[in-house]
Amino acid sequence: MFTAPPVIETRRLRLRPQRLSDKDVHVAMWADERVTRFIGGEPRAPDVSWGKFLSSAGLWPVMGFGYWVFADGASDALIGQGGLSYFCRGMPELEGVPEAGWAFDADHWGSGLATEAMGAVLGWADENLNAAEVRCIIDLGNAASERVSTKLGFRRIGDSDALGHVVAVYSRPRGG
Repeated sequence: MFTAPPVIETRRLRLRPQRLSDKDVHVAMWADERVTRFIGGEPRAPDVSWGKFLSSAGLWPVMGFGYWVFADGASDALIGQGGLSYFCRGMPELEGVPEAGWAFDADHWGSGLATEAMGAVLGWADENLNAAEVRCIIDLGNAASERVSTKLGFRRIGDSDALGHVVAVYSRPRGG
């Protein structure tokens, strides 16, 4: 079982564990209404961002998978975050299945980085997890994440309103 994220290098990114030195960039990213428009709907207060930062790190020792920092390959600066989670959301569609999630600083949108990062994450999952599938949820209207999910092999399997608003539920089979 993995207790910390392994470092994964892609063409432009380094997927690595988060560090305390990432805190300020993390807090600033999640305070940006462009980033949170489809993820929670509101910019996050610093204390909320800090709590999510810590809880993401806690996934690894408990679940054996979790989130990575998506760092620029040249500077090692945090430009996004994501990976696999289990957040106990109360959604039957996510029970017992790793949930994929990703977010990038808005200044790094539109360049294929989400597909590159999550392609590496899903490749790692295919090799290291005994999971028949990975699922993700996407807020309706988030066309960019819908395109990324399709490129990664996810297919829409339905909708759920368990979070108080309707989200699309997607599934990707192992090796998908």
